[in-house]
Amino acid sequence: MKINAIRMLQMSTAALVLSAFAYGGVSAAEKKKEAAKPPACNSLKDEKGCEAREDCTWVAAVTDKKSGKEKRRAYCRAKPKPAKKKT
Repeated sequence: MKINAIRMLQMSTAALVLSAFAYGGVSAAEKKKEAAKPPACNSLKDEKGCEAREDCTWVAAVTDKKSGKEKRRAYCRAKPKPAKKKT
């Protein structure tokens, strides 16, 4: 069976187009999974947003009593995960 150059070019182009569609579908699905994740607790800057989530806790600012200056800013952090019981 003889395959001419035009037929070979058509088959390789079809394979390239199909592989491009397959790769595009996979990358779009991965992007949707990443977009569905909520932001990390340490990226939240306001108390209301932090307290609204169950997995975050707000740490109040620490101020010096004498000078009244703020030693440490207030921030949001993740709650510790419960420890697993040893049996």
